[in-house]
Amino acid sequence: MTQMKFVGGIWLCLVLLCSTLACSAEQPSAQPDVAKILDRDYPKLKYEAIHPSPVKGLYEVLSGNRIYYFAPETSHLLVGDLWNKDGVNLSKNRLGDIMGERIKDLDLDKALKIGDGKNIVIEVTDPDCPFCRKGSAFFSSRTDTTRYIFFLPLKMHPNAEKKSRYILSSEDPAEAYEEAMSGKFDKDPVPEYKDNGLLDYHKKATDILGVKGTPNYWVNGTYVSGANLKSIEKLLK
Repeated sequence: MTQMKFVGGIWLCLVLLCSTLACSAEQPSAQPDVAKILDRDYPKLKYEAIHPSPVKGLYEVLSGNRIYYFAPETSHLLVGDLWNKDGVNLSKNRLGDIMGERIKDLDLDKALKIGDGKNIVIEVTDPDCPFCRKGSAFFSSRTDTTRYIFFLPLKMHPNAEKKSRYILSSEDPAEAYEEAMSGKFDKDPVPEYKDNGLLDYHKKATDILGVKGTPNYWVNGTYVSGANLKSIEKLLK
């Protein structure tokens, strides 16, 4: 009788073990192939990565410097920020972490450096962007920043690339930058210059950062999208 109980106990353990293994084997197949569904239903969407979000069934889709949310079960794509019940903007915090990591891959020696203040500011700018000029005017009056500037001339500004190449190729790039950002070459022609090719790296740098527009700032490692001077001011303090 004791032997039968022992054998029966072993049999029960084996059944339970097989059931557990079966469940474990089924779990991966129960997970949706998110990328496949996303590519099928949104073929024009360009993205770098997909991660689970804090909401069950909703996935974070990273595209440049934006986060979308995708529900593969219904194929809905959500555009907007995700907040929690405590009033925390989870999307903003998450994007800040991602963008903060990206600047580690930049070669700051190839940026235009202005100033030697204690606050480190990395910026992506276009010399013909009015919002970039607004940001430039803000920083030009400060002495507490060290700025590393990368240029992203936008196609909507036909003279921006020539101005960017002129600035980077000048004997005094900082002075040329101030002249361009003040609007000196909006009507007057850009002076002759010998292109040093530095703008080509700047374009690669903006690809690393995943930005498509201007301006963008990293103030002491914290990402700020657009000329949000109030946010920048707080970070500098």
